[in-house]
Amino acid sequence: MRRLLLSILLSLLVHDSNAVEPRVSAVDSVSLTVSDMEKAVDFYTRVLAFEKVADREVAGEDYERLLGVFGLRLRAVRLRLGNEYIELVQFLAPRGRPFPVDSRSNDRWFQHIAIVVSDMRAAYSRLRSFKVEHASSGPQRLPDWNTAAGGIEAFYFRDPDGHYLEVLAFPAGKGLAKWHEGNRNLFLGIDHTAIVVSDTAASLHFYRDVLGLRVVGTSENYGTEQEHLNNVFGAHLRITSLRAAEGPGVEFLEYLAPRSGRVSPPDTQADDLWYWQINLRAATPSPEFRELHESRLGWASGLLTHDPDGHASLLAVAAPQPRN
Repeated sequence: MRRLLLSILLSLLVHDSNAVEPRVSAVDSVSLTVSDMEKAVDFYTRVLAFEKVADREVAGEDYERLLGVFGLRLRAVRLRLGNEYIELVQFLAPRGRPFPVDSRSNDRWFQHIAIVVSDMRAAYSRLRSFKVEHASSGPQRLPDWNTAAGGIEAFYFRDPDGHYLEVLAFPAGKGLAKWHEGNRNLFLGIDHTAIVVSDTAASLHFYRDVLGLRVVGTSENYGTEQEHLNNVFGAHLRITSLRAAEGPGVEFLEYLAPRSGRVSPPDTQADDLWYWQINLRAATPSPEFRELHESRLGWASGLLTHDPDGHASLLAVAAPQPRN
């Protein structure tokens, strides 16, 4: 099935190599499945300063076909932080499976969003005051010998459903210019969503060659700071960062060591709590693409597909229209 979807994407989206515009124009948002919407909204708005901008409930065959879940009824809440968005999705029916209690940062279903903060010490103190679950032993400052990442501070933690989240602080000269514009807010926005991949080359073929994201940075991270950030002994990562013209980036985390991360469950469905979805906007969709599928989820018509490691993306043909 994944090979078929990849073949469809290739036939629809590969165009003349001289074309200027990318096939994907923006990473619109990142969706994650939650078990209790009120609890999740409270966590993201009260602890992390997200703002609620839309709330809707939907059901019907269109959604069942799009997401591959029969008999669904779901509630979706769109939240904003700075200029970036996430979508919290609760399946009122059917109820999916909980987050695996033994999940590790090198398992291939791992995904997180990286929230940029203006002051790591203040951010960590705030998270501690709300008794968040640690995923790192504590904030880590990446060493100066690492040219690409030296001086960056990061900390992993988990939301009430077990989703991994990261707070990230950039030193001068690193990160996007907007993270250094003097905004006095503690939580500034979402820099990227990170996914564990088994093979960087295969993932580049999907996200760069098929979807059209561009590579904007690479690094190789290892040492005690990286081990304690990911909480994986001996962690040695190849990191590749990609971006569209707008929106947060997509970051590959390939574990060169240890190679013990588990594959994503092949029967993963959108109602399972470890399910994430990257919502993309296409730049110049073809008429054939427009006819593939019609959705009224607010993501416009689009195609739901999966990368070589099972991470989901919804490729939409128009900007989403949130409904209050």
